[in-house]
Amino acid sequence: MQDSKEISRRAILKSAIVAGAAAAPCLSAEAVAQEKVVVGTVETPVIGSKRVELGKFTGSCAKVYFSPVISSEMLIKLYNLVNEGIYGKVAIKLHTGEKHGPNIIPPDLVKALQATIPNSVIVETNTLYEGDRFTTAGHREALKVNGWDFCPVDIMDEHGYVNLPVDNAFHLKEVAMGKNIVNYDSMLVLTHFKGHAMGGFGGSMKNIAIGCASGQEGKRQVHGVSGEPPADWNAWPAKEVLMENMADSAKAVIDHFGKRITYINVLRNMSVDCDCAGIHAAKPTIKNIGILASTDLLAIDQASVDLVYGQTADNHDLVERIETRHGLRQLSAMAEHHMGNTQYELIEVM
Repeated sequence: MQDSKEISRRAILKSAIVAGAAAAPCLSAEAVAQEKVVVGTVETPVIGSKRVELGKFTGSCAKVYFSPVISSEMLIKLYNLVNEGIYGKVAIKLHTGEKHGPNIIPPDLVKALQATIPNSVIVETNTLYEGDRFTTAGHREALKVNGWDFCPVDIMDEHGYVNLPVDNAFHLKEVAMGKNIVNYDSMLVLTHFKGHAMGGFGGSMKNIAIGCASGQEGKRQVHGVSGEPPADWNAWPAKEVLMENMADSAKAVIDHFGKRITYINVLRNMSVDCDCAGIHAAKPTIKNIGILASTDLLAIDQASVDLVYGQTADNHDLVERIETRHGLRQLSAMAEHHMGNTQYELIEVM
């Protein structure tokens, strides 16, 4: 654990609560007295988890650790704060990106972290669209080009898929996941947080919802298309339906792993486009923010969005992308699915 002097809290945003869930208790009143709290003034329009002030809430809340420092040392430090449930054979779910994508998490950072996690491999699935990662052979070539050759990479749907059930689904009763997902004891969801052409933003939820779904069967389910998808993705179901399908798919994954899953979001090079866009991704217009880590899926994606909304000087493009795609429905859908706590603390680590 880190020295208590390394930690301070600050409220970045104020927001409203949508639904209820449970998590570990927050800090004691004695610890609260030692902390300095600064409250921001920006509200995220749609909320799944409310940022709370120390000592000024009831019930429980999730812990989201945050550092503005983006380095391999900090990545490892934050992971060690949220890895209590990680053991056995570990899947590191990473979006490895199309060839030469300029915005992916730097492989050197991931290499340093992966080296500290025994019996771990990077996991991916093939894509529904016909890009560099459409076939397993093409995908493996893209992995080499982008520098993901320092450890084994399991393309989980290389040999088919397995159906994972969704309890109390919005739309999908089960989702076809890459077959090899069942071979892992634990999962670290290591996410490059950024915009997304259809989802508005891509956080940890999108990383597992679409990223674990098999390239054909599962991704068709999540995108709500059957047969041959329309060539123009603008004709695919989107907005609320897509966000709810993603929540269904992500719920299948987190229910499968239970407490043996944890999350890290890296907020750097945040283009409005996903790493699926590769070299065609729009240049980021918002500054780098930092790294977040949590054992709570809803809380980490909510905190990431809150931090983006708090960057009022340069967040216009990314916020517009999120809102025009109705991406904030991801947060409320997760809350309605009880996929995390509806309150979170932001704990700054230096």
